[in-house]
Amino acid sequence: MPKGYQGMVDGGSNIVEAKWESVSSILQVGGTIIGSARCKAFHTREGRLQAAANLVQWGITNLCVIGGDGSLTGANIFRKEWSELLVELAKNGKISEEAVTKYSYLNVVGMVGSIDNDFCGTDMTIGTDSALHRIMEVIDAIMTTAQSHQRTFVLEVMGRHCGYLALVSALACGADWVFLPESPPEEGWEENMCVKLSENRARKKRLNIIIVAEGAIDTQNQPISSQKIKDLVVKQLGFDTRVTILGHVQRGGTPSAFDRILASRMGVEAVVALLEATPETPACVVSLSGNQAVRLPLVECVQMTQDVQKAMDERRFKDAVRLRGRSFEGNLNIYKRLAIKLPDDQITKSNCNVAVINVGAPAAGMNAAVRSAVRVGIADGHKMLAIYDGFDGFAKGQIKEIGWSDVGGWTGQGGSILGTKRVLPGKFLEEIAEQIRAHSINALLIIGGFEAYLGLLELSAAREKYEELCIPMVMVPATVSNNVPGSDFSIGSDTALNTITDTCDRIKQSASGTKRRVFIIETMGGYCGYLANMGGLAAGADAAYIFEEPFDIRDLQSNVEHLTEKMKTSIQRGLVLRNESCSENYTTDFIYQLYSEEGKGVFDCRKNVLGHMQQGGVPSPFDRNFGTKISARAMQWITTKLKESYGKGKKCVSDDYICVLGISKRNVIFQPVADLKEETDFEHRIPKEQWWLKLRPLMKILAKYKASFDVSDSGQLEPVQDQNTQGEPAAI
Repeated sequence: MPKGYQGMVDGGSNIVEAKWESVSSILQVGGTIIGSARCKAFHTREGRLQAAANLVQWGITNLCVIGGDGSLTGANIFRKEWSELLVELAKNGKISEEAVTKYSYLNVVGMVGSIDNDFCGTDMTIGTDSALHRIMEVIDAIMTTAQSHQRTFVLEVMGRHCGYLALVSALACGADWVFLPESPPEEGWEENMCVKLSENRARKKRLNIIIVAEGAIDTQNQPISSQKIKDLVVKQLGFDTRVTILGHVQRGGTPSAFDRILASRMGVEAVVALLEATPETPACVVSLSGNQAVRLPLVECVQMTQDVQKAMDERRFKDAVRLRGRSFEGNLNIYKRLAIKLPDDQITKSNCNVAVINVGAPAAGMNAAVRSAVRVGIADGHKMLAIYDGFDGFAKGQIKEIGWSDVGGWTGQGGSILGTKRVLPGKFLEEIAEQIRAHSINALLIIGGFEAYLGLLELSAAREKYEELCIPMVMVPATVSNNVPGSDFSIGSDTALNTITDTCDRIKQSASGTKRRVFIIETMGGYCGYLANMGGLAAGADAAYIFEEPFDIRDLQSNVEHLTEKMKTSIQRGLVLRNESCSENYTTDFIYQLYSEEGKGVFDCRKNVLGHMQQGGVPSPFDRNFGTKISARAMQWITTKLKESYGKGKKCVSDDYICVLGISKRNVIFQPVADLKEETDFEHRIPKEQWWLKLRPLMKILAKYKASFDVSDSGQLEPVQDQNTQGEPAAI
């Protein structure tokens, strides 16, 4: 329905049947192709009466609404009034009595599309990640200009009533100060902020960044504008200060890979919810909790969202932060810990040394994880040590103390600043034990991919021989392949997915003038098909060949036939992704030659190997944020384990002292590496069970193949408050 509710009220040509081809090639387009409008008429009963008449005319009794809390509230009112509206229409002779019984109830499912992420009940709304991409692009550009001039930048981001964008971008770039509507600065903030800025200058920081949500207020609910902050800094400190207001840039641009996948998953969940709905089912919202799609009662979510505003109006700011949900509260606490260093005399020393090491191939976001670990460790009173160049450097004693300001500005840097290698510790156990003794290392944080996992297993097994290895060790998964057992996500895979998606968009566009062309693209991932499968979903691929789902010549033949049929329609482009190790004999060249031969006269072929560009680049907002949060959580675990063993003087010999930290469905979990052995296919370096394989049929359905989609996992309606009573919630 073009033009939102306005189109529903106006009817006529505004309600059009959507065919398969009407939504082709729109995946990479920002905004909304069916348009949206604020509609005054729908606020009135007359307007809703007219809308009901138009829907009945088309026989529509299922409504999927994508919008913010205003749109969803409107939908719920409409659903409640539906039967009365129909009776009234029949009375006025607009519809027949028969229609009243035939269309007696309206089902409504909402999906939250809002860049502010201001809707309670969901971890991420559709559009938020893309807005963060726009903000981080600007911040990264500003950071490079600041290297030449010592400047202070005040950045104003969107969020009239919600500070999510401001908070997460502050977390992702390590801003000096952030102003949010939900959590106003304490009295005397002007003085505190200026002290903080001058301290950072004294630490040789060339750039100060202050992020302001457009709705920022003080404790008296008076607005704090970006101009006011600039004037204050100039007056008090005399710093060269500039204001940048991002405005509607944040709403534009192409959707990020995360948003495309999120929206595709939510779309499926919404349709399933409508198919299962009965007259008794209340209107629901499909949303994301950790890595799981859930259904929540629309009324409760809207009520809670309005309660946040009410709490802010009544200056109950602690309640406002709590009501925003676990994700918001967690972000705020971590931001405070990482941004503000307490004076040394206020930190209780633990007398423990904690070392951080990167292992395996570089992954974007590793540096954000190291920065976060170092700062949380220092705040917990530990002495932090950095190990350079992986286990190889560990054995050679390339170990140095690393301080709070040494990791400043690391979040936006790609690759691994500490240096990383694929070398395993097995060959150097004696040297490593010696280094642990020499530097009195009490705990180890390993950030890396499958080699880090194997390394952790080797260290765990060697504890009997070397008592130095009996210390708490935790691994944070960081690899583009996303193939570490024990976690749904790895740091770096989102950045790689965005690279694949952007490249596929460009490649598809390159054929826009040449008609009838199929591209075959090879992605990384070792034997793990995550990048090929999810990249295929985000880029709108016609097929993705992966190792986890064996295929033969008949499958290739059917794919070619499918593409031949597709070329007869108005969409004359094809996209096929192939994981680098999906088959020994069906290589990228083989598939390219097969498609070229079989498609003769119908389409021509091109092939592309993406290679190492998938490991490089600046980290995406998701990877900066995820790396920061999961690494901070790992350090908290280390601190807890050190307190347990330190007080009792006991050696850490049990399995639960050597863990992998990950996200599983909706929880953050620490799993002993010993328990994960059973779940690992060591030959192919992948977990035996992978959650994303359930999304495989979705990609096929969207490419117009007949496939059955498993809905056994789809959510039952659950109350907002009780979400996640078991386990520790994973707010992404």
